[in-house]
Amino acid sequence: MTTSSSGERPVAEGLRLAVGTLTVWPVGTARVDQGTTSWAMTLAPLVGVALGVVAAGAMALAGLVVGGLLAAVLGVGVLAVLTRGLHLDGLADLADGLGSGRAAPEALEIMKRSDIGPFGVMALVFTLLVQVAAASEAGAVALVVACVTGRLAVTWACVAGVPAARPEGLGAMVAGSVRRSDAIIVTAAAGVVALLTGVATGVPLAYVLGPAAGLGAAWLLQTHAVRRLGGITGDVLGALVETATAAALLVSAMLI
Repeated sequence: MTTSSSGERPVAEGLRLAVGTLTVWPVGTARVDQGTTSWAMTLAPLVGVALGVVAAGAMALAGLVVGGLLAAVLGVGVLAVLTRGLHLDGLADLADGLGSGRAAPEALEIMKRSDIGPFGVMALVFTLLVQVAAASEAGAVALVVACVTGRLAVTWACVAGVPAARPEGLGAMVAGSVRRSDAIIVTAAAGVVALLTGVATGVPLAYVLGPAAGLGAAWLLQTHAVRRLGGITGDVLGALVETATAAALLVSAMLI
């Protein structure tokens, strides 16, 4: 990784890096240095907005011709396609690594394998079932809010003080790149927008407590992963996205 000589934080390059890292959308090659990496992880929730709007749009359109459950399947499926399935893959890999009960070096090696073990399969099936069922109950707007929550979990996983589990890879590139003050500002902004959306739709608690539950679930998983593995990896980040999304949708569905 190179460091920007100007010391400036290039927002546009950071956003491009975030989109290129978190989605399938072709945005070209972004410069990778401390500034762009910091902005990329700080602005990850904005990518969540874009992903959520597309997935929710697909879900809403499908809902015009099929039932809510099938529409939710399409919405969650579109989300998986738009993220290359990488977050789901990370969830499965982390489940296999942690579920193995092995020491950190061996668990990390298990996570690098291309196959999926029984713990990974169970994690995928359970998480996707929760996401689809909860989205069908909570609706398209809740899916957008949950997508933002999932990427907020990534922002918080990359705050200063959270180490990387490996000296290479995505985790090493982004670990500690986000200033805690920036994470607080982004979270507060997202919270205000979520609250206003909830007030406008008549369910303010759902769009506040849902994201809170999602971030809480992601924090618990992150804490466990860091304790077991010694830090974060790209797989850990993917697992945090899916966990936070599922928890946010679940609690939103309970309150709507």
